[in-house]
Amino acid sequence: MSAEFEVRRRIDERGKITFAEFMDIALYWPDGGYYTGQEPVGAQGDFYTSPAVHPSFGALLGVQLFQIWKYLGQPSPFSVLELGAGNGLLCRDIISYASGLSEEFMASLRYICLERRTVCQIEFGTPVTSRVMAEGLPFKNLVGCVVSNEYLDAFPVHQLVMAGDVLKEVYVGLEGQNLVEITGELSDPGLVNRLNGLGLELAPWQTAEINLNLGNLAKDIAATLNHGFVLTIDYGRTAPDLYDAEQRHSGTLVTYHQHVQTDSPLELIGRQDITAQVDFTSVAQAGETAGLNTLGLVTQRQFLTNLNISSLQKRLKEHAMTPRQIQANRAGLTDLVRPGGLGDFKILIQSKNVGRPVLWGLKASPQAADLVDNLPVPLLTDNHISLPDGLFTESNTGFEASWPFTDQEPPEATGAAQTS
Repeated sequence: MSAEFEVRRRIDERGKITFAEFMDIALYWPDGGYYTGQEPVGAQGDFYTSPAVHPSFGALLGVQLFQIWKYLGQPSPFSVLELGAGNGLLCRDIISYASGLSEEFMASLRYICLERRTVCQIEFGTPVTSRVMAEGLPFKNLVGCVVSNEYLDAFPVHQLVMAGDVLKEVYVGLEGQNLVEITGELSDPGLVNRLNGLGLELAPWQTAEINLNLGNLAKDIAATLNHGFVLTIDYGRTAPDLYDAEQRHSGTLVTYHQHVQTDSPLELIGRQDITAQVDFTSVAQAGETAGLNTLGLVTQRQFLTNLNISSLQKRLKEHAMTPRQIQANRAGLTDLVRPGGLGDFKILIQSKNVGRPVLWGLKASPQAADLVDNLPVPLLTDNHISLPDGLFTESNTGFEASWPFTDQEPPEATGAAQTS
């Protein structure tokens, strides 16, 4: 049964379904859901992510994890649990760079790739890595860090619309043989409670998306960690910005197929990505309720700059590379911090039972700068995307580096490729 067949079956059986239920089927249905099919990330997929752009992303995350390990008293094992690890590229880059940070750190590191589907494709060749396929978080009492990169944006969301002066929910139903969006009463009191808790009210005919799974996820993460940190990386905004009626009157839900923005969620069911920007205010609040302290929220540009990404870019010329290779590496490093694109992604850092330390990614420090200055520069491999190779042209630029930010001018991929 395809994802679309299952959607139609449920509607025939029960009537209209919430958009959140529809989105869950479209993305995760075992037989034909978007994330249960072929790997969607990369030149042959529908988007690319920071780990694919350049290994410096994983390398500098590794530097941050190194500081966390030292702050925690150099525990062994030091567990890093990556949620939604995908093809495992971020894990590979972190592990590769960690081996040069400290022998003790590498010996202590235990990296767990967690996925709800079997997609980890990259071979690691190291005993410190394990792969787990499971629903939820089947771990307890870990000491270390929970990491996610573009994980929350793939959670099913409810859609709301202020129909005049009455708050309604968007459902998916049938009109003849056609799938259509219809409105109805709210399916869950948590929807209006979320808006009330944020002190927000939608404007007339404004559409908005709400992820009701944040509370349960925060509880699971807090139960998983004995003590340690949480690093959440994604595209999104604080609530007042995200739900701004003038800037995002139609919400932030978008769909993508083969690097083309389609914005038609009821078509290509199971064959296109469906995503919405993350409400980081609600993520932080859910964490506080579950026992996770909020340490800070910064952009990816700020985070990587604080960790001295500029040193890596300056030292590219020290390597014996062709002009084309230098251009590709420089383009990748630039794209990681590009305003209007990946550089505008947010990184939320939380902690449990460890106080409120100042981490290097939140505030630049001489220690981080000196450490990175004396480490090798990671270079693109065959597992990464080379931006100048023409895989993302102006006519089909549809990568997650820019497309969720529909209120801004998208950065040109060709511009990144021509950076010198």
